[in-house]
Amino acid sequence: SKNPVARERVHSAATIAGIAFANAFLGVCHSMAHKLGSQFHIPHGLANALLICNVIRYNANDNPTKQTAFSQYDRPQARRRYAEIADHLGLSAPGDRTAAKIEKLLAWLESIKAELGIPKSIREAGVQEADFLAHVDKLSEDAFDDQCTGANPRYPLISELKQILLDTYYGRDFTEGEVAAKKDVVAAPKAEKKAKKSA
Repeated sequence: SKNPVARERVHSAATIAGIAFANAFLGVCHSMAHKLGSQFHIPHGLANALLICNVIRYNANDNPTKQTAFSQYDRPQARRRYAEIADHLGLSAPGDRTAAKIEKLLAWLESIKAELGIPKSIREAGVQEADFLAHVDKLSEDAFDDQCTGANPRYPLISELKQILLDTYYGRDFTEGEVAAKKDVVAAPKAEKKAKKSA
C-alpha cells in the first residue's frame, strides 16, 4: 500500500477490467462474491479469486440446465470462449481439444493465485464452518437475485450456486452432476417410503 508504482498499476488494471465488463457485463462469480464479501467481510477481489475457477468449471458446459436469455448467448458458448482465452494466453498446444485448453487455463489461474498467496478455499480465508453453513442457503438465494446473475452465460439454479459455494468453501473442484446426484440420494428414501405405504 506504500508503493505508489504498485498502486498505479493496480488502478490501471482495475480500469482495464472496467472497460471489459462495461461491454461484456458480469456473471455469477460477482453475484456470489458480492454476498460472500458482505456477509463475511472478505474483500471483493479476494472473493472473486476464491470463486473464479469453480465458476469457470460450472459455466464450461455445452448442455446447461438453463440457458440465459441474453441475445448474445443464443447457444452455449462459454466453453469455446474459455478455450479462446487459453489460446490468447499462449497456454494451449497444437491439437489440444477444448477440454484440455480449459484445464490449462484453470491451472494457470491456480498458479497465479498461489503466487499471490490467495487462500485455496473460503475456509482457508478464515470463515468458520458453522458460520458458513448457517448462511450458505441465504447466500445462494441472494446471489441468484443479484443483478449480475442474469448476464451469466449459463442461467443458474439456486441449488447450483449453493454447490459452487460449498465446493469453494471446502477447496473442492466443482463437478457437473453433483447437485443432481445429491438430489437423487435425498429422493431415494422418500420413494422407498411411498412404495412401502402403497404395499
